[in-house]
Amino acid sequence: MSTAERLTDGLYGLGWSTVKKLPEPAAVRLGQTIADLAWKRRGKGVLRLEANYARVVPGATPERLAELSRAGMRSYLRYWMESFRLPAWSAERVRTGFECKDAHHLTDGIASPRGVILALPHMANYDLAGAWVTTKLETPFTTVAERLRPETLYDRFVAYRESLGMEVLPHSGGSAFGTLARRLRDGGLVCLVADRDLSASGIEVDFFGERTRMPAGPALLAQQTGALLLPVTLWYDDSPVMRGQVHAPIEVPESGTRAERTSVMTQALADTFASGIADHPEDWHMLQRLWLADLDPAKGPS
Repeated sequence: MSTAERLTDGLYGLGWSTVKKLPEPAAVRLGQTIADLAWKRRGKGVLRLEANYARVVPGATPERLAELSRAGMRSYLRYWMESFRLPAWSAERVRTGFECKDAHHLTDGIASPRGVILALPHMANYDLAGAWVTTKLETPFTTVAERLRPETLYDRFVAYRESLGMEVLPHSGGSAFGTLARRLRDGGLVCLVADRDLSASGIEVDFFGERTRMPAGPALLAQQTGALLLPVTLWYDDSPVMRGQVHAPIEVPESGTRAERTSVMTQALADTFASGIADHPEDWHMLQRLWLADLDPAKGPS
């Protein structure tokens, strides 16, 4: 393990061991302070966040984009402060920490013999939403995590999410899809973050007027297993409670090849994500390149 990797792992370990012991107001202030310092430094992550927001809020002035990126960094650090503290939250704090509109789409799906796929973008705190599902709805689920370096950091994230009641599969290795399909055929619940493709097999979609790729997995799993595919969007407001919405199911088209059906369904996911992100852009934590024009160095900004 390199020195940088040891430092990264140590910092995350310090967060989980120390921040969770802070009183909640102190943790909120600490998160806002760190966010504001990072925003003032104007590093690559902040600049990328602003460039992404420029697609989401077309015509925004530089001043507006700066306001959005500051709010976005505060939202992002709120996610981290909550995540460091979630293992220490009581069951009641988890149950009351999230309010969900149209949750009947999810509860009806859970009550049916079909499996259910929840697909989310990188908005607000999806770990809190997951903890709410396992605690308030008393429903375990399976998810997939990107392999991180160093391996010890990945292990920390797996242990953290398992402590919240999730089954966590590694994204790499090729076996995750088969395991997810088995869980769904057994009537289980699967939750996938699905606004950024981490493979070479993503589906091209229009997203805020430009092309990008999103994972094919949610649509393919729904077709292969008959599971219900439900988009979810999340956001914060000025209260300690996170908000969210379970959107209407995305149906499998009645005609077309598998590739054509997958394309239509993934585009429908992208459109639902875009609607939620446009309403709450500051809670979309996309600090990486996303659009194809940006992934090609010859065409996009750094």
